[in-house]
Amino acid sequence: MKRSLWKAMLVAAVGSSVLSGTAWAGCSNATLQGQYAFGVTGYTPPGVVAGIKIFDGKGNFTQRDYQGDGLRATPPETDFSPQGQETGTYTVNSNCTGNMVIYLNVPDVPSGLSTGVIKIMFVISDGGRHIHEVVSEFTPPFSTGPVPTQTSADDWKVASEEDEQ
Repeated sequence: MKRSLWKAMLVAAVGSSVLSGTAWAGCSNATLQGQYAFGVTGYTPPGVVAGIKIFDGKGNFTQRDYQGDGLRATPPETDFSPQGQETGTYTVNSNCTGNMVIYLNVPDVPSGLSTGVIKIMFVISDGGRHIHEVVSEFTPPFSTGPVPTQTSADDWKVASEEDEQ
């Protein structure tokens, strides 16, 4: 009887650790699919941005954003970036970490200068409904190389409760 009890406890302990490991290590590119609203806080250089990303579940995305300091521009920027101006690729690891690259497709950039690239490291939480990001490298448009930055962002899945079921 004691031996059977120990076997049952051992099977339950191993089974629960296997199941919890499988549930935790379940992310892939397909985890990110659909629309995500995001907010960015830039500390260096300072600034804020709000926008929307659309992930295809296969490693590609597009985004449109509005820079909160756009009113300081002359003339003032009063709309989101043009459709197709910001595109990117992403890779999700099985442990729900990953990276993405945003390409800022600015027209008429002189030869030898960047159109703009933002490299990001991220962690996915809440079953793919929340993404926590930090910028690892930022090369602004019209630049010859990366500039120092300290920037973070959070993305939230845009869906109703019915869409989630």
